[in-house]
Amino acid sequence: MLSRLYGVLMPFFVSFLLAYLLDPVVEFVQHKCRVKFRGLSVAIVLLLFVGLMTLAVYLLIPAIGREVQAAAVGVEQYFAQFDADRYFTPVQQQKIQKTLDGLNLESVLSYPEVRDALKSLAPKVGEWITGGLSWLAELVVIFIGLMYLIFLMIDFPKIRANWINYVPVQYRDKARTLVHDVDHNMNAYFRGQGLVALIVGILFAIGFCIIGMPMGIAMGLIIGVLNLVPYMQMLGIPPCILLCLVQSAQTGRPVWVTLLCLALVFIVVQTLQDMVLTPKIMGKVTGMGPAAILLSLSVWGALLGVIGMIIALPLTTLGISYYKHYIAKQPDAKKPRLPRKPILSEPSQ
Repeated sequence: MLSRLYGVLMPFFVSFLLAYLLDPVVEFVQHKCRVKFRGLSVAIVLLLFVGLMTLAVYLLIPAIGREVQAAAVGVEQYFAQFDADRYFTPVQQQKIQKTLDGLNLESVLSYPEVRDALKSLAPKVGEWITGGLSWLAELVVIFIGLMYLIFLMIDFPKIRANWINYVPVQYRDKARTLVHDVDHNMNAYFRGQGLVALIVGILFAIGFCIIGMPMGIAMGLIIGVLNLVPYMQMLGIPPCILLCLVQSAQTGRPVWVTLLCLALVFIVVQTLQDMVLTPKIMGKVTGMGPAAILLSLSVWGALLGVIGMIIALPLTTLGISYYKHYIAKQPDAKKPRLPRKPILSEPSQ
């Protein structure tokens, strides 16, 4: 059923997550700035959010556009001036040429398996093209998600106050404890990981600009966004290598020098992240090893896509803690503490 309703539930889930993250800002505007109506507070927060995003795009797009144009020119020059002698020895060039000469495309296509694969692929290509043109349906989904977000942000105090009434009485204490721990872990994780990703993105952008890599600002920001998910920033290494090859062709600098500079940027930033930023900002939020982190990302990513990968670590950490205490009954497991006044309980009149 979840698989069947995935396309319907995902906009609601994303909107609920955004409403949950923006609710403290709405509370601040409503109570600290003394805004009388909740709806007006929500409108102010949304306008501020959209305004900040628009300002960031306005400031960054021109610089990124210039870098993209320069990189495109560099790629053209790179392929126009490509010299195989700089990258391959004569023996390697002969082997590559021999392999290409011996490749008979007609004989490859004559295999029944290849023909069947191409026949089955052709209708799918048409479906992909048709799906790419269905931008109107995507706009409808975005509009529905925006409506979800507005209504959830307005009704979030009611949700926070009344959710416990839908839990059976005998389970309410445990439910309060569980929801409080989820709320605490999610807030701590998102605040810390978001700050780390922002700093890392800025450091990478500065480092790429120092070594003169094309599209340095854009790649730095992309790696910063990827850093929201652990180990995902490694996906930025292949495009950075290609851009360094373009830089080498443009400047005439040896390839090994540009790649060495790129490696130094990654080593310095990664060392700062692991030795300074993560311990100071995040602390020991997860306590999991690399293998457990990758397994957690894989499982939650398969269940909820990108959103699942973002929330994977805090939920997995909480699940391990509760498993040790309530199922494994480990005496040294840290018992989740019930707050004196639960955050998600009905407020006093």
